[in-house]
Amino acid sequence: MVLWDPSGLSKEKLVLPLNYFFIVQHFDGEHSLLEIGAIYLKRFGEFLVPSKVEQLVEDLDQKLFLEGARTDSARLRLRDEYRQASLRKAAFAGRSYEADGAKLKKQIDGFFTSGEGPDFKPSENQGKPIKGLVAPTYDLKQAGPVYAWAYKELQEAIQPDVYVVIGTAYAGLDNLFAVTDKDFETPLGLVRTDQPIVSQLKECLPTAFEEDVCHQAEHAIEFQLPFLQQIVEAKKPFTIVPILTSFSAASLRDATVRQSVDQFLTGLRTVLSKAGRKYCVVAGAELAHLGMRYGDKAPPTDFSFHRAMQHDLEMLKPVEELKPEEFAAYIQKENDQRRISGFSPIYSLLQLIQAEKGQVLRYDRGITDQYNSTVTYASMAFF
Repeated sequence: MVLWDPSGLSKEKLVLPLNYFFIVQHFDGEHSLLEIGAIYLKRFGEFLVPSKVEQLVEDLDQKLFLEGARTDSARLRLRDEYRQASLRKAAFAGRSYEADGAKLKKQIDGFFTSGEGPDFKPSENQGKPIKGLVAPTYDLKQAGPVYAWAYKELQEAIQPDVYVVIGTAYAGLDNLFAVTDKDFETPLGLVRTDQPIVSQLKECLPTAFEEDVCHQAEHAIEFQLPFLQQIVEAKKPFTIVPILTSFSAASLRDATVRQSVDQFLTGLRTVLSKAGRKYCVVAGAELAHLGMRYGDKAPPTDFSFHRAMQHDLEMLKPVEELKPEEFAAYIQKENDQRRISGFSPIYSLLQLIQAEKGQVLRYDRGITDQYNSTVTYASMAFF
């Protein structure tokens, strides 16, 4: 079993035998070491040597895998370093996409011209003002052509100069939304954050900036920016409003969560309206997560994948019809069994745009490990 920290606070990867993983599952603040030893004895039929557990605790603490004074101090340092930095650096260049600007341009062009990319027929929405896009957040090397289906619609549309880019915060958020005022660096240059809009947001929604450091390690926004640069920047300057979000469809049943979500989205709509500028909302989002990597007891089969695909496309019908509450209700009804990680950015997009229609352009999946664990994703456009 391998543990890593999706927030980026710990840079370590920790390989644990299954019996140690069993122990770590009980490091929840509710079990003493003696109680863990008793549970271990009952489960494995052998005594747990206290010194081994104490060493495990020390190792986890040193590597910032445990809550406590050391981790709190490291978290504050990371936050301060991020806030003092002049920009948000490209964190995934060279890993998920080309780090060299010229090679990246060629890579993006290849996504459009590949056999799985968009065809060369003009879009039926050519020349119309675009209101929103849904694009994957999956590794560009695998999902690049699916991104291209979405960004081809932008390429042929009337383009605004402000893009509200809302991505999934995979490490989770306490405040449900996190905005940053940093400009974003990519191998193609600097993407400017819209300071007037972000400043107004900070005035009316200050809590949305408390977790701004999460932008440093998350990829959902970063993966959209080279496409925006390649397509929009050739025609006009543009700015972004970078927002990460994390809440589930089920959580909207909680009155406190619902109030927080409504308050942020209402405040954002108000700020955007007062700015008086045309904008497009880009939701960076994945759909289902299937297989043992994500908690299923067995790998997905061809049958189970095709069934998940049918459910995904059914779920996206209310998204195409611009019905956010029906979208949430669909996931609630199935108890989020397919783990729709991109719910919150897509829901937010639907609450922010005024469009006549949406359309699923392309649907695909990525295989994440040797056990056929699968992530599904789609590209969509709204006009």
